[in-house]
Amino acid sequence: MTTVTPKQYGRVMLKISGEALMGDQGYGLHPPTVARIADEVEAVQAMGVEVCMVIGGGNIFRGLQGSAQGMERTTADYMGMLATVMNALAMQSSLEAKGLHCRVISAIRMDEVCEPYIRRRAIRHLEKKRIVIFAAGTGNPYFTTDTAATLRASEMNCEAIFKGTKVDGVYDKDPVKFPDAKRYGDVSYDEVLQKHLGVMDASAIALARDNKLPIIVFSLDQVGGFRTILEGRGTYTRVHN
Repeated sequence: MTTVTPKQYGRVMLKISGEALMGDQGYGLHPPTVARIADEVEAVQAMGVEVCMVIGGGNIFRGLQGSAQGMERTTADYMGMLATVMNALAMQSSLEAKGLHCRVISAIRMDEVCEPYIRRRAIRHLEKKRIVIFAAGTGNPYFTTDTAATLRASEMNCEAIFKGTKVDGVYDKDPVKFPDAKRYGDVSYDEVLQKHLGVMDASAIALARDNKLPIIVFSLDQVGGFRTILEGRGTYTRVHN
């Protein structure tokens, strides 16, 4: 297992799914779960690590599902982007309740509730130790929030993407269904693409590979897991060259 330290990662992107905010519910937001994830972010920021985030919208609306049910794909994707803004605002509220400074920056202009995306302004927020949550994906249909997270991480000069999931890394098959599933300690971008390992969608993996941006896959359900990895401990998979 590869050891990482805060010295290596001074600025990171945390990517989580919208479903991570549901808790045990089947839909929507579960405030105690949102607060627990905010605790994870607070603990990492307290280490001096600059944190930005991208949160999916699948707990409210998923564009692909809407399209599969007959909705026009572009419209469905824009609805999914709006769902990510709702999740970002919920996370911002939870972080601010802890006394942390946070900004939501949207790829779609909605000035009454969040800032428009301006790269230099976003970087300045991070330099001032504010947590930045990027919402509304890339602002374009047909792109997932995984791709948005990789794009923003590249633009913000992040040193790694931390992908929080329900399992503690990347496996060769579903560990829930197959007890003999093998977890990778390290895996290359090309191997992820060739074996369809499902870390992120192909465009996100290709963008991370082109920008030499490592992806750390870990369990968001493990309390303290985010900080533990930055301290050089814990269980995870690192996707890199």
